[in-house]
Amino acid sequence: MKKILAAALCLLFALAPLAACADTGEDTVKVRVNEVTHSIFYAPMYAADALGYFAEEGIEIELTNGGGADNVMAAVLSGSADIGFCGPEAALYVLVGGSNNVPTVFGQLTKRDGSFLVSRTDEKDSFDWETSLRGKEILAGRKGGVPAMTFEYILNEHGLYDGQDVFMNYDINFNYMTAAFESGTADYCTMFEPVASEYEKAGKGYVVASVGEASGEVPYTCYIARESYIEENEEVIEGFLRAVMRGIAYIGDTGEAEAAALLLPYFDGTEESSIVTSLKSYKAVDAWQEDMTMTEAAFDRLQDIIERAGELERRVDFQDLIDTSYSSAVYAQLQK
Repeated sequence: MKKILAAALCLLFALAPLAACADTGEDTVKVRVNEVTHSIFYAPMYAADALGYFAEEGIEIELTNGGGADNVMAAVLSGSADIGFCGPEAALYVLVGGSNNVPTVFGQLTKRDGSFLVSRTDEKDSFDWETSLRGKEILAGRKGGVPAMTFEYILNEHGLYDGQDVFMNYDINFNYMTAAFESGTADYCTMFEPVASEYEKAGKGYVVASVGEASGEVPYTCYIARESYIEENEEVIEGFLRAVMRGIAYIGDTGEAEAAALLLPYFDGTEESSIVTSLKSYKAVDAWQEDMTMTEAAFDRLQDIIERAGELERRVDFQDLIDTSYSSAVYAQLQK
């Protein structure tokens, strides 16, 4: 990922100038948000849009799918996106690489890995990390990707090591893991919602564990922007955070059926019942960071995960990458 990111950044810096958010008139500012993927895991952001919370802040969201954290980071640094929404490791790699144009992480939405472990056999009541996986083949993502590194971190915490006690299959592209699993590859596969629940509903497998619950809190998906953009658009940043925090509160306080009906237009082709199940799953594992403020302990765990996987050249200080001042202030205001 780091090599791909470096090449993409060089190209984009050569072709695209830095850009600020666009004024759409009538006191509304368009904010271009590039998300790593489109997922029910990010329900609070879509709820904030559907409920008009962004509009109340004078913000119009232009949402695009980056299709990967490296693409999101390249879009932010080139100026083709105002805000990036991806794992903070993308910004971490830029900082470790020695760039003098390191983006800032200013808010955190999810605080866990959002995937669930699916087994071929029904072992819901008997699954155990230390015994059930021993000697088995697992599909958990590409080598060096945070999903795979997080899963391997969990294995190591339970005394299991790739190539010795288990076999981590890195040969399958993340987007094709489910299809490969269905065709007979591996004994276990990690899946995000609603795929995991739909897979189980179809009788193809069984959800036996939450990866995010097992790993502990990790700053999994965050909002990132260039330092210059943040300094020039502080009111926009605060308004953006306020809208998303209200979205988090809405999802937390609202019944899954009502929230699913609201979110349905954002997930074309997905059954409303699947959205209901997904929301229940993510609420059950406490997936969202209510105050959107990253903790140093969670950031340290992320560095532990990447370092243990051999993908981190050096550790960095929390304050060199993370700015919690905006999220802390906005959350305090909302609590009054």
